[in-house]
Amino acid sequence: MTLQTESLLDSIQAAETLEAFQTATEDLRDALAVKHVVYHWVNSIGERFGAGTYSSDWVDRYLEKDYLRLDPVIFGCFQRFTPVNWKQLDWSSKGAKAMFLDALDYGLGNQGYTIPIRGPNGQFALFTLNADMDDDKWDAFIDKHGRELVLLGHEFNRKALEFEQGKETVAAPTLSPREQAAMTAMAKGYSRAQAAADLGISEHTLRVYIEAARHKLGALNTTHAVARALSSGLIIV
Repeated sequence: MTLQTESLLDSIQAAETLEAFQTATEDLRDALAVKHVVYHWVNSIGERFGAGTYSSDWVDRYLEKDYLRLDPVIFGCFQRFTPVNWKQLDWSSKGAKAMFLDALDYGLGNQGYTIPIRGPNGQFALFTLNADMDDDKWDAFIDKHGRELVLLGHEFNRKALEFEQGKETVAAPTLSPREQAAMTAMAKGYSRAQAAADLGISEHTLRVYIEAARHKLGALNTTHAVARALSSGLIIV
């Protein structure tokens, strides 16, 4: 195990807030020089939790197109207990091909590596790296880092279980006034164009505030972030 891996493990272990957990995914992405790092779980009663570096636009698109029902990564990993190189999965269907091309348009790379993790009481999690490399470089990357990635994925999962088991002790995230205003506008059902006009900012700036709030809240998409902000009392509509 390298000193860098030890440092990354320490940062995950030290995370006491959802914002710090999110930052750990960004730190790992930067340390490995990949495009994305994502941790996503579903517990036994269907509650979802996520953190990672996919854009909110891609997550919203994924949900809008209902890609969950055909995603080869989800189906392939659910049937496996060992890490999966996306090249090993079946992308031959028309829907899977369309999803892959859509993902590239939304900033994902052409390579992926996902570690399925199974926890107590039916918990199922996926820890994913995504990159833009040719096949030979990607194979070499996995050979070099595969063992460390398993350690890191399970450490993310252990920390997520701590959050789940001790929700009342996890420090609640705080939103800046602008982030609160952006979330409030979305909670009122405004479109992004309407919300930006109401706040007197550009749509790009609005997206920055929404993305920041989503990360702090550990939310999978904008709708999920609004729900979490409302349920935690961070915004009132």
